[in-house]
Amino acid sequence: MKKPFSSVHNQGYSQPFKFIKTGIFPRSIGRTLKQIANDFSAEADIEFLNKYRISRQRTIIATRFFIMLVLVPLLTQKLSKQVLFIPIIEKVNHEHITQIFLNSDMEEKALHELKIFTSELKFQQLLHPQEHLTPDKKQEKIKEKAQEIAAKFREESINAISNIFADLLSLITFTLVIILNKKDIIYVQYVLDKIVYGLSDSAKAFLIILLTDIFVGFHSPHGWEVILEGIAEHLGITANTNYIFLFIATFPVILDTIFKYWIFRYLSRLSPSALATLKEMDD
Repeated sequence: MKKPFSSVHNQGYSQPFKFIKTGIFPRSIGRTLKQIANDFSAEADIEFLNKYRISRQRTIIATRFFIMLVLVPLLTQKLSKQVLFIPIIEKVNHEHITQIFLNSDMEEKALHELKIFTSELKFQQLLHPQEHLTPDKKQEKIKEKAQEIAAKFREESINAISNIFADLLSLITFTLVIILNKKDIIYVQYVLDKIVYGLSDSAKAFLIILLTDIFVGFHSPHGWEVILEGIAEHLGITANTNYIFLFIATFPVILDTIFKYWIFRYLSRLSPSALATLKEMDD
């Protein structure tokens, strides 16, 4: 008895060769014709409306989740700061009235402001000799200005300390919103995928270049410096230049590596044409 052709031909191989049956016409033509026939069917309108309702419902859930994710922590931060933390810190601060400046930067700013005021008084005396101030009157004006500056920076110190506690509470609230609405993240991913896949290849490449240039571009260190100094002032921390430069020297590099890995790992598989457009725009 003769052996089948396939087994004879594949002797020495672990897996036998399997023939794939092919029709006269490509399968895609059949699928296309079937889709056209389904579009003309009586249930096409019902199916379209069902898909539209599902898509709208997912979009509403994702939008509501985004709004909660932004508004709830923000309102928590503002309300807790004004209603809870500032009154408590003001009460504690009045018991320790000698503590005016939270850090050395505030003290330097206060001294600089007082020096400017003293120089302005001297300048006014030179311009208007007829309005000459006695040493006692001049000293009294400087003392009033010093008290005004002290009150101003005491309020800034209270505000900075309350920001720390309010931000921590806001972060906890943000985490709770995510945990309690964990199932809604799926709908957020659906909406984001819909938006991203709806963009053209040129738009995708443009957004990638825009984000990389803002956060990891050659001009981004100045932006990071402004952001970090603003955060330090918000929390009442002395802005250490060495730490800021160290952060700028490392964090954007890490972001750049993540962007490049994402482009290599996912974009080349999901949208090769967008990757080609990105390379052309980069060049």
